[in-house]
Amino acid sequence: MGKSLHVKKGDLVKVIAGSDKGVTGKVLKVFPKENRVIVESVNLVKKHTPANPNSSGATTGGIIEAEAPIHASNVALVVSGKGPKAKTTRVGHKRVEVTKTRPDGSTYTAERSVRIARATGEEI
Repeated sequence: MGKSLHVKKGDLVKVIAGSDKGVTGKVLKVFPKENRVIVESVNLVKKHTPANPNSSGATTGGIIEAEAPIHASNVALVVSGKGPKAKTTRVGHKRVEVTKTRPDGSTYTAERSVRIARATGEEI
């Protein structure tokens, strides 16, 4: 198995360091190997793209604003609220027992790991 981060794609996070500090947004993409994440409307960079008439979409050139990755340690998971007042938490893990069903219909118990919010203790 590869490395895992404390945030996943789709999580609501708050930026806790850097020029976009205090901004909340959704995680769009995760890069576990680089320990980086892309958050919507955070770390916007201007990208100069040339016109490409040969492509099937016939892209027009120009300057496009796109999100660049930021380090995962600069974001915290949001439990409640929005914007600078959003309440954040650290992420913990807990093993819980679940009942699984085999293809033949018989059931058995197994354990799986779930993420929990350290601030509230509830499952994420």
